[in-house]
Amino acid sequence: MTQHTFHIPVMGTAFTVDTPVKVAKYGINSVVSIVDDALMEQMRSYWARLRGREYVPIAKDLRADSRARRTTAYLNLLSELAAEDFAALKRAPLQEGSDLWRYLELLPTAAPLRQLWRRWRESAGAERQELEGEIRAGLEPGRLEVNIMTKVDKPNFVGREQLPVEYNDAHAALRGFAQSLVEGALVLSAGFNARLYSYMASFSGFFADEAGRISKQITLKVSDYRSALTQGKFLAKKGLWVSEYRVESGLNCGGHAFATQGLLMGPILEEFRQKKDELVGQLFEVYTRALKKLGKPVPAQPPQVRLTAQGGVGTAAEHNLLLDYYRLDSVGWGSPFLLVPEVSVVDERTRADLSRAGEDDLYLSGASPLGVPFNVMRGASIEALNRKWYEEGHPGSPCPKGHLEFNTEFTERPICTASRNYQYRKIKQLKSLGLSAEELEREIAKLLEKQCLCTGLAEPAHLEYHLEPQMKETGVAVCPGPNLAYFSGRRTLEETVDHIYGRASIASEENRPHMFVKELRLYADYLRRVIAGEFGGERERTPDAVAAFRANLAAGARYYLERLSQFGLEPWKDELESYAAQPS
Repeated sequence: MTQHTFHIPVMGTAFTVDTPVKVAKYGINSVVSIVDDALMEQMRSYWARLRGREYVPIAKDLRADSRARRTTAYLNLLSELAAEDFAALKRAPLQEGSDLWRYLELLPTAAPLRQLWRRWRESAGAERQELEGEIRAGLEPGRLEVNIMTKVDKPNFVGREQLPVEYNDAHAALRGFAQSLVEGALVLSAGFNARLYSYMASFSGFFADEAGRISKQITLKVSDYRSALTQGKFLAKKGLWVSEYRVESGLNCGGHAFATQGLLMGPILEEFRQKKDELVGQLFEVYTRALKKLGKPVPAQPPQVRLTAQGGVGTAAEHNLLLDYYRLDSVGWGSPFLLVPEVSVVDERTRADLSRAGEDDLYLSGASPLGVPFNVMRGASIEALNRKWYEEGHPGSPCPKGHLEFNTEFTERPICTASRNYQYRKIKQLKSLGLSAEELEREIAKLLEKQCLCTGLAEPAHLEYHLEPQMKETGVAVCPGPNLAYFSGRRTLEETVDHIYGRASIASEENRPHMFVKELRLYADYLRRVIAGEFGGERERTPDAVAAFRANLAAGARYYLERLSQFGLEPWKDELESYAAQPS
């Protein structure tokens, strides 16, 4: 049973790397990235020593499956510590100031357990004792979830020898989770990877047992209904059930932005709202046939399917709209938690910069070596480091981790576009093309925009926990969503959770548009930048593609106009009408 109606999504590699240890005891679900095995190994060392556990290092040795083994060891430790803390909370006295009291204070106002707690405070004697027993019996920890970006599945080499596919980055991370003791969820993001999805069927934990229970559930982060159906069917044919579909705004989110063709979050969720039963029914037919063929137990009815969403939500009213109208099971709140030290890992300088950041400081960039638009904060320390390296005559990162090595423009073996290996070659090529000084400077600036995300997104943990340096010089990369512009200050867990549930307000209402309006604006700006050649390819800039994009934006605006008062969109009526009237 989920106690809260929000979850904390994955943020970078470091920002939520140990969040479950901090919040799972309070019944809050959170997601850990498992792309960076070096960071996880250092974090295992840190937490083992902090909590008096034995720490036996796992040296990097790809042939010895070190990537998967490090992942398993770290997840086992996180799970063990979270369980230990929750057990201590259950034993805590039911009195103000205890962790148990805090657990109950954080719950949604209408939560049954919180109502029991209210009755307990008003009772006495035997009744109070009985109610306390019910409260303790109803406590549930938050779930530990892990994230794999399916596209970050780089092949690995020992010398010149390429290792078998199961040693690829995403495959090894998946295996590390599958072999761990964690009973949680695997969140798959960044699109469809047939080979990786098929590999899941190698592990029993992803299959339902005799009682229909799945110890390692699958969550798909999807952009629309069609994607959910397609990916869900592929997995169902393997006998694998998707327990949750997590819809994320294409642009009003943190990190990588996988833009849809002008399809907006409201209409996308509407389709899920209307077709969820149909989705479950179709997939269950495929699923049962596959289980019979595999000789595995077949449930009498479909296992539970959760529908969740995230991206840009910033008020209790928006939170409740998503829950009540679209019948969601949970809503993701990410970027605001970057301002909460007891939840996320952010170094003090970066947290202060995030607190001050306004709308113009948070923007969609070409910083990711993956070639996917990436949300960043202007002025992050990694930007200055990139410029410094260039001015010193050795542009690009030494690339110590190499998780984003996918470019073969200059080399047979893939390298990263943020690396020194690539940027030296690229600048040499640019200088040979006879470009004007202005053109050359523009192309070099575009190249220097690429950030070493492997080290940059891990650096906050190194700074906060005084871990061994990743390399001689490392800057911090940070990837908040645009919504963070309306939040500021160093915040507590209580303040942020009370804001989510409408018991307090910590966001600036001044100039903040509704999340649906903000997303619409972001898409309109994105289309302008696609036409200008900043994002997308030639296919996205064809007249037909641009017309389809505009038509989808107009259809989305009309959808919101039809629900103007129901969604609280009256202040933006004129703006929505202008978008709705856009010619296709």
